[in-house]
Amino acid sequence: MSTKMTFVLVLALVVLILGQVEVTKAVTCNPMQLSACAMAITSPRPPSSMCCAKLKEQRPCLCNYLKNPSLQKFIKSEGAKRVARSCRASYPKC
Repeated sequence: MSTKMTFVLVLALVVLILGQVEVTKAVTCNPMQLSACAMAITSPRPPSSMCCAKLKEQRPCLCNYLKNPSLQKFIKSEGAKRVARSCRASYPKC
């Protein structure tokens, strides 16, 4: 095998290894998972670590929750935005 062909194969292997995409776990959207954040959203209390973990876990679902009128008022509330900032979870732009 020529040096050029070997170089191309090694380069392709490096690209494959470095470009490997991490497979993410599928999230089951369940707004009840955010119940750990209820007190922090409705009061000045800081969010618990459980709240922050659940908020980050459910983040891919938040745009769908915003489509639900009964959930929208909580997701759009200033308390929810404060909790998201406190948890360092980016607020969705839907």
